[in-house]
Parts: sequence; C-alpha cells; structure tokens
Amino acid sequence: MNVSDAIRNRRSIRKYIDYKIPDEDIYKILEAGMMAPSAKNTRPWEFVVLKSDNAKNKAAQIHPFAKHLKEASIGILVCANIENELVRQMGYYPQDCGAAIQNMLLESLELGYGSCWCGLYPLEERVKDFKKEFSLETIPVALVVIGKAEDKPSARGYFEESKVKYL
Repeated sequence: MNVSDAIRNRRSIRKYIDYKIPDEDIYKILEAGMMAPSAKNTRPWEFVVLKSDNAKNKAAQIHPFAKHLKEASIGILVCANIENELVRQMGYYPQDCGAAIQNMLLESLELGYGSCWCGLYPLEERVKDFKKEFSLETIPVALVVIGKAEDKPSARGYFEESKVKYL
C-alpha cells in the first residue's frame, strides 16, 4: 500500500475480532512511531504496550471512549518524557507524540490492523488517572488501540476547499 492510499483508507476502528498481534508486528508499529519527526530531534516519546487483559481492562475503565480496548489485541500508551530541559522549554511534545501516533496508525494499517487514537492529554483528570494506574512518571498523551478490525467504516473525512486559503 502506498502512503496516499494509507492516508485515505485509515479509519478509526472500534470493533475487533479475537486475534493476537505477533510481537514482530508490535515491534514494527513501535519502530514506526519512533521514526516520526520531533522538534530538534528530542524524541520525547515513550511507549507502554498494554497486552494483558488486566492492563487493557484497567485502561478501558479509565477512558470513557476506549471500551473497545477490551476486545482489541493491544493498547499503546504514548507518553511524553519532559525531563529534558529542551523538551520542556520548547513545549512541542504534544505535536511530537502526535506525529509518532500517526506513524503508528499508518503502520498498523499497512500490517493489516485497525486502530483508534483515544486522546488523554490535556485532560488533567484523565492524565492523572492513567499516571496513577500505570505508575507513569511521564505524561500520557494518548492511548492507541490496535487489533484485527471486525468492520470497515466508511470515510468520514473529505477535502473542503472552503478551509484552504491561498496567498
């Protein structure tokens, strides 16, 4: 699949079939995330892979829009490590992590999986609950849910000329 097709075919998937993603595919998805650009190449991301039913159930209980994680193969908590002074000063870690997330969504599609980006940051209560439940020192930015899709929803995005200004 080429990049253009991947961009146009990616969907947020909330229904999954019972399937265990092989570790080598999880590695590829994580590697894709780490290949993302970041401000001054600070690479502030850290990833927590939720594979066990217990971990997935805990995350699904905390996040009101991630109940589908219980049926998915894995969840990946994308976290920002802001211990680096430059990362803190610049403040681009949400965008950096967003680029990593998009890479993981596209790699998941390439490997034949469905995925869904569930936001955490900047909702303070959600961030606090995930930090506490998973003993995180970093800032949880998002939860990416990945598995074998049960269905393929139709596209919801489209090009809107009215949202473009040419100068």
